[in-house]
Amino acid sequence: MTAYLNLLPLPKQISFQEGEFLLPADGYIVLGGKDPQALLQSAARFEAVLWKQLGFNWETVVGEVPGSQACLSLKIAPDLVPYAQGYRIHIRPEGILVDGHDVAGVFYGVATLIQVLQQSGNQLPCLEVFDWPDFTARGVMLDISRDKVYRMETLYDLVDRLASWKINQLQLYTEHTFAYRKHPTVWKDASPMTGEEILYLDRFCKDRHIELVANQNSFGHMERWLKHPEYAPLAEIHGEFEVPWGTMKGPFSLSPAEPGSLELIKSLYDELLPHFSSPMVNVGCDETFDLGHGKSKALCETYGTGQVYLQYLLSLYATLAARGKTMQFWGDIILQHPELVGKLPRDAIALEWGYEAAHPFAEHGKLFAESGIPFYVCPGTSAWNTIAGRTENCLGNLRSAAVNGHANGAIGYLITDWGDNGHWQALPVSYLGFAMGAAFSWSHETAEQIDIQAAVSRFAFDDPTGSMGRLAYELGDIYRLAGFELENQSALFAILQTGLDDLSMHPNLKPEPLLACLERIDEVMEHLQQERMTRPDAHLIRDEYNLTARLLQHACRRGLAAAGHTQAPAYPDLAAEMNEIIRDYRVIWLKRNRPGGLNDSVGRMQKLLEEYRLRK
Repeated sequence: MTAYLNLLPLPKQISFQEGEFLLPADGYIVLGGKDPQALLQSAARFEAVLWKQLGFNWETVVGEVPGSQACLSLKIAPDLVPYAQGYRIHIRPEGILVDGHDVAGVFYGVATLIQVLQQSGNQLPCLEVFDWPDFTARGVMLDISRDKVYRMETLYDLVDRLASWKINQLQLYTEHTFAYRKHPTVWKDASPMTGEEILYLDRFCKDRHIELVANQNSFGHMERWLKHPEYAPLAEIHGEFEVPWGTMKGPFSLSPAEPGSLELIKSLYDELLPHFSSPMVNVGCDETFDLGHGKSKALCETYGTGQVYLQYLLSLYATLAARGKTMQFWGDIILQHPELVGKLPRDAIALEWGYEAAHPFAEHGKLFAESGIPFYVCPGTSAWNTIAGRTENCLGNLRSAAVNGHANGAIGYLITDWGDNGHWQALPVSYLGFAMGAAFSWSHETAEQIDIQAAVSRFAFDDPTGSMGRLAYELGDIYRLAGFELENQSALFAILQTGLDDLSMHPNLKPEPLLACLERIDEVMEHLQQERMTRPDAHLIRDEYNLTARLLQHACRRGLAAAGHTQAPAYPDLAAEMNEIIRDYRVIWLKRNRPGGLNDSVGRMQKLLEEYRLRK
């Protein structure tokens, strides 16, 4: 039924009828309802696409116009559309009607209508759509603290596209990359977001029905603060401590035993939060594995580590409540103490995160739900620690979060995109996860019917041929061919991040899978010859994917060298190749991102160069 219309997200109900509406070159967009001016942004978006695609120039008005000239009618009508953010579309031979439950509903109806227009030209098929979201909040979180801080034009472009997929929340994960006026030492080399930039981004988001939520980690992941002498006394520990994946060395978390820890965070909130119109604040507080290993050891022994964690969290809650804000927090630590979940405030929002396809969203969501705690499910793009992504895992993770979150009453769905260990993945590698996360969070049942490669190609890359969607999908599945799979990363990424001596002794490093990867990469990159992207940054995307392929190929050749295979290149050749990759990586980085963090990211690649130069 929808074979000739590819829509993302795919509506819950769509029926095609006989006939078509032939769009005239001149006509009116009529705004109705009690607040017609609120619909002006929706009308403007449709007008812009109509002009770009067909050169038609319609006029937006309020009130009656001759029937044959009322080409598109937009109206808020909650009596016709009972679901918040929901909409109805009627395309008939005489014109188009879009009714929304609210302003957002009309905006989303127009977003779907634009996708129909983009595929149908001036002859729209007659149809009816009735649609509404599974999750009230459907968000994307971008990591701007692991080396990459995006340029404003990158953020604006991405926000505009996310809005077209009905995403309605954005977070910028922040540790040290906001330009706090009282703390310049922390961000001076990071090219941080400024208050003025946040104000403009907030306005830009609001015009597109996206809520820009403040995000400042406030407990763990504070090492970029605590490494400086003026903040070092607030650290929990400066020595080693155990984490689930091995051993880490502090500083890492603020110590709840230090009164200055909470005072620091209060001062950050006072400066950061006024730049955001949203009442919500993500305080982080994840992975505080060093808690109880240093200054808070006596407290934890007396009251229990979970209770000490909870009390600090409640202090943050009170701090935000006094400022009229609602707290979001990562739920991983409190889940280790299930007996304490019920002691959380009923208006704090837990963020239930997990990035593997088999993550127990059902079990964790049920615990929050039964305890009366509102929660989001937070899957990821599976792009970080991979170079090219992990497509199969990504889709499984997104799907599981949507299905189990919906079943357990989650109020939100947050697609996370991290930048661990250098943020080596190019932004377009995450497009598949963003697009399909948008689809699953809007309607997890109809998302199963989407032709993923075709939809990602058309709506993320503006490529109607399907080639870029196939390339992104298939290159993201290279990780499955490498001979072994790892949690939260790909094998080829691990090969690039592991020293040659350790790599040579890796029990699962086998030449045959690496040779198969090299062959498959060449096959997949052939799709780049067939694409017909119309995005303004199409040339940059081609460069980014070519560099992505080169990094994957280098990982394969490095693995072959470590394994001592006869087809492995000599180390001087690997050094020359990596030197060229670093040169091009620097240039491409600066097209979408600010310079802060670039040297740190490249430094991880330069370690490979140093290894190669020490070998013959």
